[in-house]
Amino acid sequence: MSDLLLKAPISYEPLRKNRWILRFPSNLGICEWWLSSASRPNVKINETKIEFLNTETYVAGKYNWEAMTIKLRDPIGPSASQAIMEWVRLHAESVTGRMGYAAGYKRDVELQMLDPTGVAVQTWVLKNVMITSSDFGSLDYSDDGLADISVTLRFDYAILAY
Repeated sequence: MSDLLLKAPISYEPLRKNRWILRFPSNLGICEWWLSSASRPNVKINETKIEFLNTETYVAGKYNWEAMTIKLRDPIGPSASQAIMEWVRLHAESVTGRMGYAAGYKRDVELQMLDPTGVAVQTWVLKNVMITSSDFGSLDYSDDGLADISVTLRFDYAILAY
């Protein structure tokens, strides 16, 4: 058992779940420190079956990137609710009923995993991100927890830059 520990490299430092930043374009006004949780990109590859006589073989089929859910704290000021609603209004305006052009509401977002000193050691670039769902949370007089917002983001594809 003790020699098992000796085989691990001394310089091994794993990525941590609590060392990350999600960077939005500055014109959206979404602050990094509002985020309390997020998921990393998730890709699903379909399988295509090839039947021949009494056997089957498989090859990769279409693939798609799954939607990503983030959770934000909602401070009094600056307001996370207001910033998210401004982005939602670029998609669809509830007052006028007008829809936006994709070029107007889709944005690129970066998810950075950090080392212990705060340096980005892994960067995912999420391309053409749009909001598919915004949940501004529930309220309860018996709960003194923080108000939060859950947002589901759909992106066209992701690039693991490094």
